Amino acid sequence: MPRLIAALLLVTLAGCAGAPDPVTAFRDTATPIYSNAVLDPARLEGTWRQVGTFASGGGTSGGNRCDGGQVRFGAPQGGRLPVMADLCLDGLRQAFRGEAAVTAPGRFVLAGAKGALAEPWWVLWADHDNRSLVIGTPSGRMGFILDRSAEMPGDRITAAREILDWNGYALSGLRMF
Repeated sequence: MPRLIAALLLVTLAGCAGAPDPVTAFRDTATPIYSNAVLDPARLEGTWRQVGTFASGGGTSGGNRCDGGQVRFGAPQGGRLPVMADLCLDGLRQAFRGEAAVTAPGRFVLAGAKGALAEPWWVLWADHDNRSLVIGTPSGRMGFILDRSAEMPGDRITAAREILDWNGYALSGLRMF
């Protein structure tokens, strides 16, 4: 009987410890994800406005909410790409200033980034005139839509949504700015 009581006590205490907070994933990771295999990093150079992002809880996270940000890509320097980012990701403002290592066509990793920004960035889609981008991550922890202007036209929003859906993202979590 004392062993049974001890075992029950241990199970009860373990239950009180709580589970670690799961990382929010906005895509079904069983769905294959594809990056733009022909993307020339030089096409990214310039300032891009964030016009959409994924957010849990209808665009809030822990009561926080932010507006769209932007990303500025510099001219590629070998396998490095200068990046300045100020983004709204899952309802929280996140910033980065530094370089990204280009790991494959349409794929890069921000050197020394923290949190969701440390995830590998995959360019899932770039329209043929270099006006719009969709960036996602294999983990699905983040995804966002960028445009050269702050007002992305409806046809490109539709295309971006279709690309995200095709790559396993749950569009119910997509928040447009």
